[in-house]
Amino acid sequence: MNEKDLKKILQGVEKGSVSIDAALENLKTLPFEDIGFATVDHHRSIRKGFPEVIWGKGKTTEQLIGIIQNMLKKKYPILATRVDADKAKKIKKNFPKAKYHKASGALTIISSKIEKAGRGTILVISAGTSDIPVAEEAVITAEIMGNTVEHIYDVGVAGIHRLMNRKETIRAANVIVVVAGMEGALPSVVGGLVDRPVIAVPTSTGYGASFGGIAALLGMLNSCSAGVSVVNIDNGFGAGYMASLINV
Repeated sequence: MNEKDLKKILQGVEKGSVSIDAALENLKTLPFEDIGFATVDHHRSIRKGFPEVIWGKGKTTEQLIGIIQNMLKKKYPILATRVDADKAKKIKKNFPKAKYHKASGALTIISSKIEKAGRGTILVISAGTSDIPVAEEAVITAEIMGNTVEHIYDVGVAGIHRLMNRKETIRAANVIVVVAGMEGALPSVVGGLVDRPVIAVPTSTGYGASFGGIAALLGMLNSCSAGVSVVNIDNGFGAGYMASLINV
């Protein structure tokens, strides 16, 4: 249930078109519902503007199916991140509308039309092809939250002319997510080209001294470009979510 749904119920009670008992039936599972192995937060969309997102890693297939079933009863759009292919295959047997995004490991189920909420375009840029899985997680997150999303992949600083060739697209975006591993230099370059917020995502892509993304993380945190903020290593979801909040 979101804020729009809640207002509709309360307005119905006020007008007399919805009985108090009917309203109570709709509201009785708020603010959360205990289903044994999980406590589903039904107030999330009212507080945050988007329903609870399911972290897939570490959960069994049965647990994921149970959570999804509970959320679909409320007609929530479903976003589950870090779901492996075997689990996704079993989930799709139970939910034919489920779509598995192999590159990112995200799984989505959209039971009703997603209303456009973003005021501009969110652009997701990856430094290398190896960074695409994290970039795709950002793309899928921003899209399901109602944004228009574009992407530019494999335009890292090792061939900076590739990035400069897309300056018009970059400068037209309202919010930019930049995903990079190795030394993590690309967000600083992009930040120096635009007057828009840049969300930097370090990835674990790189050789030994990249320390699983720590080198890129530290490089981004020390960026000399104003307007660059940084999320956690490989956190495409967090970047897509933040970009969506900025884009409202």
